[in-house]
Amino acid sequence: MKKVLLLGAGMVAKPLVDFLLENNIGLTIASRTVEKAKKLLGESKNGNAVAWTSDDTKRLGKMIAEHDLVVSLLPYTEHVGVAELCIRNSTNMVTTSYVSEPMKALESAAQEAGIIILNEIGVDPGFDHMTAMRIIDKVHEDGGKILEFYSLCGALAAPEQADNPFRYKFSWSPRGVIMAGNNSARYLKNGNIIEIPGEDLFKKPLQIDFPEVGEMEVYPNRDSLAYIDLYNLKGIETMYRGTFRYKDWCEIMDALKALGMLNNDRKNFEGQTYKKVVARELDVYPANMKEKVAERLSLSIDSPAIIAMEWLGLFNDDLVQMNEGSTFDLTTSLMLQKMMLPDGGRDMVIMLHSFFVENADGTKQVIRSRLLDFATETDTSIARTVALPAAIAVKMILEGQIQETGVHIPTSKSIYEPILRNLEKQGIAMQEEWGLPESEKIE
Repeated sequence: MKKVLLLGAGMVAKPLVDFLLENNIGLTIASRTVEKAKKLLGESKNGNAVAWTSDDTKRLGKMIAEHDLVVSLLPYTEHVGVAELCIRNSTNMVTTSYVSEPMKALESAAQEAGIIILNEIGVDPGFDHMTAMRIIDKVHEDGGKILEFYSLCGALAAPEQADNPFRYKFSWSPRGVIMAGNNSARYLKNGNIIEIPGEDLFKKPLQIDFPEVGEMEVYPNRDSLAYIDLYNLKGIETMYRGTFRYKDWCEIMDALKALGMLNNDRKNFEGQTYKKVVARELDVYPANMKEKVAERLSLSIDSPAIIAMEWLGLFNDDLVQMNEGSTFDLTTSLMLQKMMLPDGGRDMVIMLHSFFVENADGTKQVIRSRLLDFATETDTSIARTVALPAAIAVKMILEGQIQETGVHIPTSKSIYEPILRNLEKQGIAMQEEWGLPESEKIE
């Protein structure tokens, strides 16, 4: 029996654990919270849970040596250390995280060790790469050229759960979601590079009507230009990767940024109320804070942003529940209290690829590909769409169906095609439309 070591037992682990055990793969889960790991394994005889913390590298090296493959669901900052131990022990590795520059630097060492380190094999990144490359490769095989490409994704509460002013609930930790909102971004539009500083990220969202969901906003996601070479799109005129949110999210997050409530500077909150913290950020007396914030931000008193901040608790007299931290910490702690997806609440993942293509005969077409995936009775959508691509990749590597070595992401046909076929059996598939008129382009 092949044996897999899973590092971490977090919120997206369950579908991966279930898939591996159902496919008769031996599984060890190493986690700081061993009770979580035991719960994931249930009564399976093929599973083992061990208590482990990431600073115990000596024990980690021994565990890696005893397994055929390692899946790291640890924070991305831990992956390179794990990868170095995998190389030392000639053990394959899978992560769902973005490839960092230090990880890329392990390419030759991984090849020499005869192993694959497969990264970005979740939903975004992961499923987005694979479903995009399936279309891109087909267009190129047919002699066509891709002129424009928009790749948009969002992990959100299902419509019936979008019942707070933010219209958002977290199916995993808020910190990562909100932290991404502090990123700068850049993309290519009609041949021009557009640079968006972090403070302006939410200012001009795209408006997209998504079937069965409604009107959505999209803001740019990090550096879209990096994907021109990754996706073999030399000569493309528009390249844009973005994040879906319900209407009003961008106004609310832009206001929180402008208010200084997403900064990472350390501050003393001892004895402070939320209202006083906001007043300190604005350098005003802490009275009539809602009106003062609206005036400072040039918003109406009944604007979505003001309503959302009041609902979150930023204008009240409750004591801040931390003595020291950043306004980012303060804001995300309030979100954690009020905006977690409840047990039994449905989440969803939506994805849209939109291509504008010049065919070999000079005619043009729009190709559109959509995913709308909801939670099941047992798993959240974000857990399914992150964990199942990774789980299928693990099985394929163990069975020798993936034989590449080095540091990879799933953009080659030999990797993405069989994974996508297997995901379709799990009910996760894009619906493609070819031959749409130019009027269907995203503007």
